[in-house]
This record gives sequence, C-alpha cells and structure tokens, in this order.
Amino acid sequence: MTPAIELTRLRKQYGRRTAVDSLDLRIEPGSVFGLIGPNGAGKTTTLRMILDIIRPTAGAIRVLGEDPRRGGPALRRRIGFIPGELRLDGRMTGRRLLDFYSEVSSPVTSGTIDRLADRLDLDLSRPVHALSKGNKQKLGIVQAFMHEPPLLVLDEPTSGLDPLVQREFLRLVTDARDRGQTVLLSSHVLSEIQQTADVVAVLSQGKIVAEGDVASLRLGAIRRVRVGLAATNATVIREQLGALPHISELDVRSETDIVRVSATVDGDIDPLVKWLAQCRVIDLAVEEPDLEESVLRLYGEPSRPETGERDA
Repeated sequence: MTPAIELTRLRKQYGRRTAVDSLDLRIEPGSVFGLIGPNGAGKTTTLRMILDIIRPTAGAIRVLGEDPRRGGPALRRRIGFIPGELRLDGRMTGRRLLDFYSEVSSPVTSGTIDRLADRLDLDLSRPVHALSKGNKQKLGIVQAFMHEPPLLVLDEPTSGLDPLVQREFLRLVTDARDRGQTVLLSSHVLSEIQQTADVVAVLSQGKIVAEGDVASLRLGAIRRVRVGLAATNATVIREQLGALPHISELDVRSETDIVRVSATVDGDIDPLVKWLAQCRVIDLAVEEPDLEESVLRLYGEPSRPETGERDA
C-alpha cells in the first residue's frame, strides 16, 4: 500500500544551521501519526516541507503518492491543514469565510460546516476580526476538516481551545481515522498523543530519536507526586522513599502533624503506591509533566530554534 507520507533523507539547512537532518519517515494510510519533540526540534519545518510551503535542501518527499513540488492545487485540495500560527482576520463572518474556503477546496457536503460548527460550539454569524483566539482556532479546524480530505496535517491544533472543545476535537480526529483518513498531528499535549496516535515519532535536533507507540516510548512513565502524610518523622520518611526505585527530585518537609512529600517518579509507580499503602495519606496528587519535559527527560536537550522559524 502506498504510504500517505514518505520522507527519505530529508534535510533543511538555514545557512550553517541544520533544522532537519536526514529524516526518514513513513506514515501509513488511515492512521494517526504523532510528531512530537521540544521547541526547536524541527517539527514545524518538517510539516512546512511536506506541504511545499518551504523547499528542502536535500532529500525526497512523497505525499499521497505525489511529489508536493509538482502536485499543485490538485494535491493541496486533498490535504486539510491547520498551521501552528493561525492568522485569521477580516470583517466577513465566519460562515462567509468558510464558504470561500469551500470554493477553493474539494467539494463540501451540504450541512457539514454547520455540523462541525455545532460540535465545536462555534458561532458562524460573527465577524472574524471579533472572534477570540479560541474561536478563530475553531474556524481553522472546521476549514481543515470540512471537505474530508484524505490527509490532515495539524500543527498544534488545540492551541487556545478550552478543555471541552479539546475533547471534541480529539473525537473529530478519531472519526477521521475511522473514515480512513490519515492524520499527522504535531502537539505538545501528551494526552492528545496518548488518546489518538497510533504511532509516534520523537524529533530532537532535527532527527528522529525514537519511533513507536506511546507505551513503548515511555512518554507517560514520568509523573510528579505530591502527598501529605499523617506523620512527624520526616527524616525516616526521606530515607525510606529515597531507597525506592524510580524516585528522584525528592523533597520531604515537616509541618504540624503532617509530612509533605514531593517527588518525581520515572518508571513503575507501583513500589511507591505499595509504600503509601502502609501510611495514613491525607492528600495525594499525581501529575504528568508536559510533553516537552517528558521528551527532554527521555531523549535529551533540544537544539536552538533556527533563524526565521518559530519551531525549526
């Protein structure tokens, strides 16, 4: 089966700086592919080359079986795109803007725009310039999804959205995959990747340093734990917790009749849970670090952003 996207030894240089370095990538049709990494890793540069917004220094790109440099408008109509920095303005209403986009994209089935707007709680009667950042982002989502393209390329698509709308967006992604569409999703939000992506590639310093499913990459294995214990001997607790595996950044402090503990768990949390079961726990919070921190912990420091690129 022809891959939806295939990159072969793709490279992009800005002068002496290398933003993307010999990138090989294959995305199968009908899948959700997560592209993640810290700022400056090369994610946005890669997406822009896939869409022929910028040209690579070297290497080959195939999108839906075609070279994007030669595919022209016919290929672009088969792609839905949300840029990382969406800029929408003007006095026309959201509906008129989407009607305009529908004339230059592939045909849009009657009622699809209203259905998507309802799902995202988007008022199409308001002028675009009067919309909040979140509502402009909703407009961007509708224009990308409305013609049900074979390929969706989404760069930080939930920026500015409230949690309920983020959840509905993830359902849109899942629905698209169920219809056989391919989704390339670049995100800093770990939960988005965990809930939607079939395969994930971790980009660092312009190179793929890991690829696989979320579980195999251990992206959810790092957690911050804060707990209050009905105890007074902080020294003993510090010694016991320090002897447990996977514990780091341990901080133990005594308060009146309570010991406050904070720690980072990098790996199996079960030993800590079993230790806590022996104590009287007053309060407990377990949090994931953000995606960028997870990637940095697992795969090292990012490169510096390239000149002229938001996320080279």
